[in-house]
Amino acid sequence: MAEAAPLDPPAVAPDGIAVRLDGVVKRFGDVVAVDGVDLDVREGEFFSMLGPSGSGKTTCLRMIAGFEEPTEGRIFLGGRDVSRLAPYDRDVNTVFQDYALFPHMTVEQNVAYGLMVRRVGRGERRQQVSDALEMVRLPEYGGRKPAELSGGQRQRVALARALVMRPKVLLLDEPLGALDLKLRHEMQIELKHIQQEVRITFIYVTHDQEEALTMSDRLAVFNEGRIEQVGAPADVYERPATRFVAGFVGTSNLLTGAVAEAIVGRAGTFTVRPEKIRIADPSAVVEADENTALGHIRDVVYLGPDTRFIVALDAGSELVVTRQNLATSSTEALALQGQAVRLVWKRQHDLPVADGV
Repeated sequence: MAEAAPLDPPAVAPDGIAVRLDGVVKRFGDVVAVDGVDLDVREGEFFSMLGPSGSGKTTCLRMIAGFEEPTEGRIFLGGRDVSRLAPYDRDVNTVFQDYALFPHMTVEQNVAYGLMVRRVGRGERRQQVSDALEMVRLPEYGGRKPAELSGGQRQRVALARALVMRPKVLLLDEPLGALDLKLRHEMQIELKHIQQEVRITFIYVTHDQEEALTMSDRLAVFNEGRIEQVGAPADVYERPATRFVAGFVGTSNLLTGAVAEAIVGRAGTFTVRPEKIRIADPSAVVEADENTALGHIRDVVYLGPDTRFIVALDAGSELVVTRQNLATSSTEALALQGQAVRLVWKRQHDLPVADGV
């Protein structure tokens, strides 16, 4: 009788890794939503999955949560293979954009619900709910119903309900998307503060690059079901690895083809951020460590704190330049439209980028 082939040893995430995606693929019929994703999320970090709609980030989050099974590959939580486990068998919790609160329950009852399911004693349950509401700055709102709260307050209740369970990993699926801009900015700061206080691993899905840059310790940029770059916000912004990342994370200028050769001096595709470029008089002297391009200001967009200039280059193509309005009024900024200018920036800010997926 032939011996059975030995089983492959299970891949285990190393110490310090909260979540590992190992060659994860997800297909819906003929559509490949996630296409071979490898990713490690460290314990205690605020990690964001950033990308446009349809890029695969939410599907990855749902597979970590257990709402979807991977077609191929494996998912590990704390070194344990959970690829085929039900959501309730995973030490994770999820906060959704629509809050998903029980409207007939009070805030306190909503937060306590999971603890009741776990049969936590009444006294301990009351204390844990109190602590959770204190953490999200809603200690006096326990007796209210969700309909009596603002959008930001309801989101805090949803967060408290998730945190009171003390999951190893908290998954957040665009939780601030329904809030107005001012409140969203306030909640970004609050979320980061709470995460630093509880030291639970947060995995945050968003299409908003400002959110990802503001809150994340690290982030992954998704595109067409794959990850194009993983890194700290400053690294991803200052040193984008691909053309897609350069264009999606912030505003980017791309120099390519004959224009790149004329300005940068060599073939390839290069990106330079708008804030790195200064506008000078056409007769201005350029230093040896600087690049330059002549053109004229085609359009001016006054944004309050700064102004965006779209400059049509004599060499072809155009560049976007942003300048802080330290001592410039809207009238002065708009008066520059049509003016001939010289653009100048340090050569070190010409970053070569790949084409990506």
